[in-house]
Amino acid sequence: MKKRKLLVEMITGIGWSMLALWGVVCFNRFVLMKLPLLSRMTLSITLYLCMAAGPLLIMLLAGDTLSDYLFSRERIGAQILIGIGIGIVMSLVLTLPLFVTGHGEWSDNGKHYYFWWQFLYELVYCVGAVALTEEFIFRGFLYQKLHAFSGSHLAAILASSVAFGLFHIFGSPVQVVMTTLIGLGFCLMRRRVKSCTTLSLVIAHGIYDFLITVWVNVFL
Repeated sequence: MKKRKLLVEMITGIGWSMLALWGVVCFNRFVLMKLPLLSRMTLSITLYLCMAAGPLLIMLLAGDTLSDYLFSRERIGAQILIGIGIGIVMSLVLTLPLFVTGHGEWSDNGKHYYFWWQFLYELVYCVGAVALTEEFIFRGFLYQKLHAFSGSHLAAILASSVAFGLFHIFGSPVQVVMTTLIGLGFCLMRRRVKSCTTLSLVIAHGIYDFLITVWVNVFL
């Protein structure tokens, strides 16, 4: 009975997130760019956060807490610094070499900015919307449910990482593979690096995404 409940929670939560993702992709493609700038900025963050609404509701109904999803109140400063460090190192290893060697178009996200406030907004969007949503869903909600269901950290790592890759199905096949590998890396770092929590991964993920935009504007 417990496993059936966990399975229903996982399917419902991830099903909501995938359906919401499809809705956001359609909205962005057909509606978003027709709106005023301030509305676009606000909706981009709000709609992305809505993808986590299903898993969040299930968390509350199940009586789970953020600590169950490997958030922690201990050593917040260390968690933040570790997240920043991981994000910077990942960027230096995975994306900067592409730009330096003339292959930056492989990581071009199309965000060519001219003003400082655009970069500030991008940082808030990457950390406070994209990273927060995706880490809560995949390294928080789904990982915890998979581990409780299977009793295996390895199974939870593999399955949540594959799901994370498939969440990027509206991108290219290369993006699906890369995000799966990044998901594996995030899970392993949280398991192996002292004081690395889900909060650390939110920050690392956001910094990594933000620095892609920085490199785009420096090199392209």
